[in-house]
Amino acid sequence: MGLRSFFSFRNPFAGLFARSSMEDRLAAYVIREHETGRHIEDIMDDPYLRNRASEEDLKRLFERPDIVRAVGEHVAAGFRSE
Repeated sequence: MGLRSFFSFRNPFAGLFARSSMEDRLAAYVIREHETGRHIEDIMDDPYLRNRASEEDLKRLFERPDIVRAVGEHVAAGFRSE
Protein backbone atom coordinates (compact mmCIF):
# COMPACT_ATOMS: atom_id res chain seq x y z
CA MET A 1 0.00 0.00 0.00
CA GLY A 2 1.61 3.18 -1.17
CA LEU A 3 1.40 6.58 0.36
CA ARG A 4 -0.85 7.77 -2.45
CA SER A 5 -3.45 5.01 -1.86
CA PHE A 6 -3.34 5.65 1.88
CA PHE A 7 -4.47 9.26 1.42
CA SER A 8 -7.09 8.39 -1.16
CA PHE A 9 -9.47 6.92 1.43
CA ARG A 10 -12.76 8.69 1.69
CA ASN A 11 -13.68 10.60 4.78
CA PRO A 12 -15.53 8.09 7.01
CA PHE A 13 -17.76 10.89 8.33
CA ALA A 14 -18.85 12.18 4.92
CA GLY A 15 -22.04 10.09 5.02
CA LEU A 16 -23.18 11.76 8.21
CA PHE A 17 -23.30 15.17 6.60
CA ALA A 18 -24.83 13.88 3.36
CA ARG A 19 -27.69 12.23 5.22
CA SER A 20 -28.48 15.42 7.09
CA SER A 21 -28.47 17.40 3.87
CA MET A 22 -30.71 14.85 2.16
CA GLU A 23 -33.08 14.82 5.12
CA ASP A 24 -33.26 18.62 4.98
CA ARG A 25 -34.19 18.48 1.28
CA LEU A 26 -36.86 15.85 1.92
CA ALA A 27 -38.29 17.87 4.79
CA ALA A 28 -38.36 21.02 2.65
CA TYR A 29 -40.17 19.09 -0.09
CA VAL A 30 -42.82 17.78 2.34
CA ILE A 31 -43.39 21.24 3.82
CA ARG A 32 -43.52 22.96 0.42
CA GLU A 33 -45.98 20.43 -1.01
CA HIS A 34 -48.16 20.56 2.11
CA GLU A 35 -48.29 24.36 1.90
CA THR A 36 -49.71 24.06 -1.63
CA GLY A 37 -52.68 22.21 -0.13
CA ARG A 38 -51.77 18.62 -0.94
CA HIS A 39 -52.78 15.90 1.53
CA ILE A 40 -49.88 14.48 3.49
CA GLU A 41 -50.74 10.92 2.44
CA ASP A 42 -50.35 11.89 -1.22
CA ILE A 43 -47.08 13.65 -0.54
CA MET A 44 -45.63 10.63 1.27
CA ASP A 45 -46.45 8.43 -1.74
CA ASP A 46 -44.58 10.70 -4.18
CA PRO A 47 -41.85 8.97 -6.20
CA TYR A 48 -39.52 11.85 -5.25
CA LEU A 49 -39.62 10.73 -1.61
CA ARG A 50 -39.90 6.98 -2.25
CA ASN A 51 -36.82 6.96 -4.49
CA ARG A 52 -34.66 8.84 -2.00
CA ALA A 53 -35.59 7.48 1.41
CA SER A 54 -36.43 4.26 3.17
CA GLU A 55 -39.65 3.76 5.11
CA GLU A 56 -37.72 4.44 8.34
CA ASP A 57 -36.23 7.63 6.92
CA LEU A 58 -39.70 8.87 6.02
CA LYS A 59 -41.04 8.10 9.49
CA ARG A 60 -38.08 9.91 11.02
CA LEU A 61 -39.07 13.05 9.11
CA PHE A 62 -42.10 13.31 11.41
CA GLU A 63 -39.83 13.70 14.42
CA ARG A 64 -38.51 16.99 13.03
CA PRO A 65 -40.01 20.11 14.65
CA ASP A 66 -40.31 21.91 11.30
CA ILE A 67 -42.41 19.07 9.86
CA VAL A 68 -44.54 18.82 13.00
CA ARG A 69 -45.24 22.57 12.88
CA ALA A 70 -46.11 22.45 9.20
CA VAL A 71 -48.44 19.44 9.18
CA GLY A 72 -49.72 19.47 12.75
CA GLU A 73 -48.96 17.31 15.77
CA HIS A 74 -51.86 14.90 15.22
CA VAL A 75 -50.83 14.16 11.62
CA ALA A 76 -47.15 13.74 12.56
CA ALA A 77 -48.03 11.42 15.45
CA GLY A 78 -50.08 9.26 13.11
CA PHE A 79 -47.19 8.78 10.70
CA ARG A 80 -44.70 8.09 13.50
CA SER A 81 -46.90 5.30 14.86
CA GLU A 82 -47.54 3.54 11.53
